[in-house]
Amino acid sequence: MKIETIAIHAANHVDPSSKAVIQPIVLSTTFERAADGTYPGGHIYSRASNPNRTLLENVLAKLEGGADAAAFASGNAAGMAVFQSLPVGTHIIAPDDMYHGLRNQLKNLFAGILTFDFIDINDSDILQKQIKPETGLIWIETPSNPLLKITDIKKVVAIARQQNIMVACDNTFSTPICQQPLALGADLVMHSSTKYFGGHSDLMGGVLITKEKNEKWAKIRQVQEMGGAIPSPMDCYMLARSIKTLPYRVRGHVQNAQLLAEFLEKHPKVEKVMYPGLPSHPQHQIAKEQMSGFGGMLSFCVKGGPEEAKRVINSLKLFTQATSLGGVESLIEHRASVEGPDTKTPFNLLRVSVGLEHIDDLIDDLSIALG
Repeated sequence: MKIETIAIHAANHVDPSSKAVIQPIVLSTTFERAADGTYPGGHIYSRASNPNRTLLENVLAKLEGGADAAAFASGNAAGMAVFQSLPVGTHIIAPDDMYHGLRNQLKNLFAGILTFDFIDINDSDILQKQIKPETGLIWIETPSNPLLKITDIKKVVAIARQQNIMVACDNTFSTPICQQPLALGADLVMHSSTKYFGGHSDLMGGVLITKEKNEKWAKIRQVQEMGGAIPSPMDCYMLARSIKTLPYRVRGHVQNAQLLAEFLEKHPKVEKVMYPGLPSHPQHQIAKEQMSGFGGMLSFCVKGGPEEAKRVINSLKLFTQATSLGGVESLIEHRASVEGPDTKTPFNLLRVSVGLEHIDDLIDDLSIALG
């Protein structure tokens, strides 16, 4: 099936008892056993599995071309499940501009349990030199948040394969509509499903998708069940509902982002635009080779420093100043002030989640704010 068909049908079934066309929400936390003690419905307890979560995980796995998926209560919970599944002492290599929420997890929660180095993943020489006998995971994020760096997935995978190291890719910015890391050789894909999968800024979730059902995946599933950081049946239902329009929404985001990036690149008060769809992007060619769309996120640096950047934000009418991304409404944020004192983000950088408003209105709003 094509991805539009998967999005609509892989998380849905006709209810056998009522014949409802849309799957019902099953709120029960526990399920009846048969006379012989078995579970004929296939579910025991909702922390382990739930009908709505099973359908959600099915569509998420199929969208990424994976063998299985595990849904979590947030993107951070999904990322943490990967780290929790690793043996004590495992060494992790991660990008120097890794999403700050997961970077802070490693630094604050896993120090002394795991070891890690944050490096320029795109430099193959540096990457190979950082590999140790105990390296068990290379974490990549492409495009990165918020600098929109592109990592050559195939190149990283080729290096990892030589040492039998797992490669996990945060694919939140791209979605499977724009990029499919498993097809490029990655072992594991992560999403904050709060973002484009949810698409309406009204639910929270995370997901991991595996290329193979192997021993490492079994450990992640164990963390999911025993840790219990799972989404509610209502969140699973709402997420599956939103995914039905994902391919069409993402294409709208991509189209608007490309046009907005082109406008900003020509504006005299903009110092730099970071968007992989621009030929000026340092990794534009890599992005063309491994992405079918360049995503709905962009960042730009305002001339005049952080104070001017904040003035621009506060002058906007349609763009809401808020954290998060992937909703139908356009959001903008001064990212460095969110990330903390060790941020690598320029203080005049504004990150934009380009929404589905008419592009002329978005351009007019930014044009007036920039002056």
